[in-house]
Amino acid sequence: MHRKHNRVGRAAVASLTAMALAVAATACGDDGSGYNSGKEGSGTGAITFWDNNGGARTAVWQKIIDAFEKENPAIDVTYVPVPITDVQSKYDTAIAGGGLPDVGGVGTSYLAGMVARDALDPVTRRIEDGGLRGRLSESMVESVASAGGRGEELYSVPTSGNQGVLWCRTDLFRAAGLEVPGTWDQFYSAAERLTDADRNEFGFTLRGGAGSVAQALDMMYAQSGIDTFWNGDRTTVDHPENVKALEKYVALYEKVTPSADLNNDFAGMVAQFGQGEIGMLQHNLGSYTDHVEAFGKDRIDGSPLPPATDGGPRTVVSSPVDGLGLFRSGKNKAAAWKFIEFAASHEMNSLWNQEAGSIPANKDAMGDTWIDGVEPVKAAMRSLNDPRTKVVQLPYHLPDWSHISRAGTELDFQELLLGEVTAQRFADTLADLLNDSQAEWKQQQKQKQQR
Repeated sequence: MHRKHNRVGRAAVASLTAMALAVAATACGDDGSGYNSGKEGSGTGAITFWDNNGGARTAVWQKIIDAFEKENPAIDVTYVPVPITDVQSKYDTAIAGGGLPDVGGVGTSYLAGMVARDALDPVTRRIEDGGLRGRLSESMVESVASAGGRGEELYSVPTSGNQGVLWCRTDLFRAAGLEVPGTWDQFYSAAERLTDADRNEFGFTLRGGAGSVAQALDMMYAQSGIDTFWNGDRTTVDHPENVKALEKYVALYEKVTPSADLNNDFAGMVAQFGQGEIGMLQHNLGSYTDHVEAFGKDRIDGSPLPPATDGGPRTVVSSPVDGLGLFRSGKNKAAAWKFIEFAASHEMNSLWNQEAGSIPANKDAMGDTWIDGVEPVKAAMRSLNDPRTKVVQLPYHLPDWSHISRAGTELDFQELLLGEVTAQRFADTLADLLNDSQAEWKQQQKQKQQR
């Protein structure tokens, strides 16, 4: 079963890479898809906006849209909420068959594939010529440029950053006489101390369903201290220290976690944490509002994952940077760009990130007073600004990265949790897919330079 699944995964990755190469070859001209036939428009009229986290962020986007339309009465924004679990497939379908919006939320985790298929307009010059010049976080700009895979050109405007967080139920820790973990030994000890399966109490909950592999990478690199994703053109995913960390992580399953973790995606994991007696959860800042709603600020705490060694530097896996993309097929780009500039402005970017519990991309918003009242965001910003922190950049530049880390290996990860494959086997499978994809991408870059 495992071998058959891996063959299918590699075939799918090869197909995606071939498609990206074919599209990239025609990216400099009109390939017949219509993406180069967009128009600047008059700067007024109707535009359509796809929210890439519809439902969870609908309320704050409606506030921003209302404020925008009040300031720009000649522009009407049609809001389309797309659930985060469906957004990539919805974009893929629209790219293949038409019907893309004027503006859409675009995260760096799937940006490369959209750029390779020529779906987005570059926005670097628009930023430099407008009100966002010099106002965006340099590190987030760098992440977006890297993810796009075309040098320093930007294909989305960054709006928010993120970081992996260890969420703790402080009331359960206090009752057990425990401190919030500052080391990995404290983490594993607390997970055991807070577990009483007979009473349905667990020290930890992990993600075994959709999105599981990215969170496993968070835990692996944070524990191993390996501070780069690549050693030359070979990934470090299968480094012995990463494999050892993975073994410790998956050994938590059913020992200190609920068995339902096997199939839990983001929504299931967060709901289980919010409804049960579970001590800890590893996720990112994006679930902050869910935890506060479930427990209140006094019963929840979030801090960056511990450093690999006590008192040593912290290794942090790069989290996706969210942003707003301007679609090449749009017929009213001037109006669409006005909306992007407005949403990324100081006041609106601050509003969005305050309600989402994320790190603002607008540098002016980074100094706003609300951040002092949201300790997890403040701690994440402090960690990322620490010169000793090492950020492990995930390969968002690979057009098939999202497929590899999801459909390509998530079933393998469930087999790993069930003990049907070893941590070494899982890491080797993931590494093979990544190394092959990196080689294909390098070949693509070489072909582009030769044209």
